[in-house]
Amino acid sequence: MPKTLFPGASPELRARLERDPTVHLANSFDWSQTEIGPITEWPEALRAAVRLMMATEVPMVMLAGAQSGTLIYNRGYAEFAGDRHPAIFGKPVETAWPEIAAFNRENMRRGFAGESWYLADQELVLDRHGLAESAWMNLNYSPVLDESGTPLAIMVVVIETTQRVLANRALAESRQKLDLALSASGLVGTWDWDVVNDRVTADERFASLFSVPVEAASAGVPIDQFVNAIHPHDQKRVSGEIAQALERGGETRMEYRLVRPDGSTAWVVASGTVIHDDEGRAVRFPGVVVDISDQKAIANALAESEARFRTLADTMPQMVWSTQPDGYHDYYNARWYEFTGIPQGTTDGSGWNNMFHPDDQGRAWQVWKHSLATGEPYRIEYRLRHRSGEYRWVLGQALPIRDEYGRIMRWFGTCTDIHEGKLIAEERDMVAQELSHRIKNIFSVITGIVSLSARTRPEAKEFADQLRARIFALGRAHDFVRPHSKASAGTSVAASLRSLITELLSPYQQQGGRERVIFEGEDAPIDEGAATPLALLFHEMATNAAKYGALSTEQGVIRVTCRIDGEDCHLTWKEEGGPPTLAAPTGQGFGSKLITLSVEGQLRGSMERIWDDDGLRVELRLPLASLSRSARLQTRQSPASDQTA
Repeated sequence: MPKTLFPGASPELRARLERDPTVHLANSFDWSQTEIGPITEWPEALRAAVRLMMATEVPMVMLAGAQSGTLIYNRGYAEFAGDRHPAIFGKPVETAWPEIAAFNRENMRRGFAGESWYLADQELVLDRHGLAESAWMNLNYSPVLDESGTPLAIMVVVIETTQRVLANRALAESRQKLDLALSASGLVGTWDWDVVNDRVTADERFASLFSVPVEAASAGVPIDQFVNAIHPHDQKRVSGEIAQALERGGETRMEYRLVRPDGSTAWVVASGTVIHDDEGRAVRFPGVVVDISDQKAIANALAESEARFRTLADTMPQMVWSTQPDGYHDYYNARWYEFTGIPQGTTDGSGWNNMFHPDDQGRAWQVWKHSLATGEPYRIEYRLRHRSGEYRWVLGQALPIRDEYGRIMRWFGTCTDIHEGKLIAEERDMVAQELSHRIKNIFSVITGIVSLSARTRPEAKEFADQLRARIFALGRAHDFVRPHSKASAGTSVAASLRSLITELLSPYQQQGGRERVIFEGEDAPIDEGAATPLALLFHEMATNAAKYGALSTEQGVIRVTCRIDGEDCHLTWKEEGGPPTLAAPTGQGFGSKLITLSVEGQLRGSMERIWDDDGLRVELRLPLASLSRSARLQTRQSPASDQTA
């Protein structure tokens, strides 16, 4: 028997049938390598089913063999398979379509159990053209039975519905978007005016808005019944616009107010199209109406808010400006133009920077760009050109306005004229410098008087030396916290406890390349009020350490530890490596009294001396408020002053 699906056909008929490429492929395929064996050994029921499948245009595929589900399909299915054809012809179904192996495995189980079933719009992710993509199809599964009713194969009719499914989804999405758009637009209703017979038919929403009975609007009423609902102040205008629309034809749009039955007002927009007949006469005028009452209310509120803002901004003594999120300047109040004397609009965008002093332009631009990039507040002092031509010092500040997501919506800023204050501050600095210089001179004069007096009284030399050292310590403390000029401010160190102690004890710091005074822990700011008693305190302790304690030996070390605890600063002065401690002193000399007076009197703190075996330890508790003038002023504020602030 020939290896063909049509062994009884004449050679001419067989050749004509094999013009179908899938028939030719089936006849020439080596089926002996598959589970179902050569065509000549196929059961007649299987051959008949395959011949039926090959003769139809409907895409069909057969899963032959209960173990493998070998694929045999017709020309329609070959087109469905795309680039997978002809490689999958004669292959087991799970090998041919590995991406849906589990799906086909379940279908094989059901089909070879003798079950028939139908799947509508089944979605499968297939790789038919080199890319995995979703496809939808109707699948009809039927078993192919032999004479004994045993399933030989599963016949599957495959009707792809991908285009229809996608089209339906697009249509549904389009309808959904349309519904959302109509809902968002506040669509009230529709009308259709038969101009020739003067009958307006409208839906329920349109009739309700114009206070016309729904039954009458459905049957049609004269247009005057709808016009009567328009606000009296708008009726004449709207009637004129309707007449013009009827004359010119085409699309028209009208905005007006309606008076509700309760006397309230609604704003609407009516849009329609006038249709003319062949002779140019208006015959129909259909359209829709949109309720814009909420939008009108918002617009009126915004306009009122804008007017209030501009009035407030123009009455402020400061220059007020605002920018878009990218920094584009688009608003200045009247004070800006009054101060600069320039025409309105000339500093929009980035033109504002040209108003700055040439020496300040680059700095101001960099600071502004930094704020735009980071969202940090803008603050800078610069010189701004006045309408007189002179440059005056101003303080520029700006803050961003953010939305609920933290995005910057706008920047608002001010420019404050600080020119007079700047000049006064410079004069004050000059006076402070002069006073500081004279105080230093007084220290020098006192030191000179002490030295001169000591020459005539040799017995007072020791006392004079101690007095000069204390005066020198006061001078060091004053120089540490004195006002600085612009030239010296950059070279000065920050006024803090660590830096003051380091400065005062610098003569004792090094010994053979070894550090002898060690400051550990936290730091605290100090001002000139605290510098003097602190200088005397640490000067006396260092002097005593140099005479009797750790600094009197080469191995001695002083360790100063600072700890901030709430409102207090705790200091520990610990001497190490000095001579052995024999016993605590029984009396209190002038230096000890001076230390006690400095700590307990001026600094309002407490001090305890502990004579450890390895050296003196001094425990100091100093209120932070006593170290800084600003902190002290805050703690002394009364409730009454808070209420009036």
